[in-house]
Amino acid sequence: MKPITDINDPRLVKAMAHPLRVQILSVLEQRVASPRELSDELDAPLGNVSYHVRTLSSLGLIKLVKKTPRRGAIEHYYEARGRAVVTDKAWAEVPDIVKRALLGATLASVSEEVNAAAAGGGFDREDIHLTTSRVVVDEQGWRDLAKLLGDTWKNIEKVQRDAGKRLRDNSGDEINAGLVAMLFERANGDADPSNDGAREPAAQSARR
Repeated sequence: MKPITDINDPRLVKAMAHPLRVQILSVLEQRVASPRELSDELDAPLGNVSYHVRTLSSLGLIKLVKKTPRRGAIEHYYEARGRAVVTDKAWAEVPDIVKRALLGATLASVSEEVNAAAAGGGFDREDIHLTTSRVVVDEQGWRDLAKLLGDTWKNIEKVQRDAGKRLRDNSGDEINAGLVAMLFERANGDADPSNDGAREPAAQSARR
């Protein structure tokens, strides 16, 4: 199978449509791991994990970084080839059923990680940020929001690169930060009757 080299390739979305693949990519974006380690961490059968690892590797989303002898066999270790990005073009070309599968898998993974962080004190810092907001916009406003989030994520990636350089140079303490950004159309039945036009957004915030 030809590796994915263009982020517009709709196979990227299809590859991520399986929940276990999303979980595997999530782990491998953070660290190097073998299928056996992934199987233990994700509580999934080794055969299933190995199959999905091979699929992700053939699509060019992860790469083999080392081999280690283990009990008469060779254990393979993989890492992600950077953060998986789905463009507007790729998203538009994928069938709705695949979109729903990808969203379901991604949201389930996010929910599990956020709940684990909350239970483990991950929201105890004074400068955590948690905001939910309901806004009413027109088509241009929607596009402006989408661009704003896209630009923000580029800035976040720059912050991460700069922090990575400092950590390599100074060997400081690492902080595993979690970030979730969403922009979606709310269900029609969930409309806010008090929000009948362009006005200040209704927001709920935690400490910032």
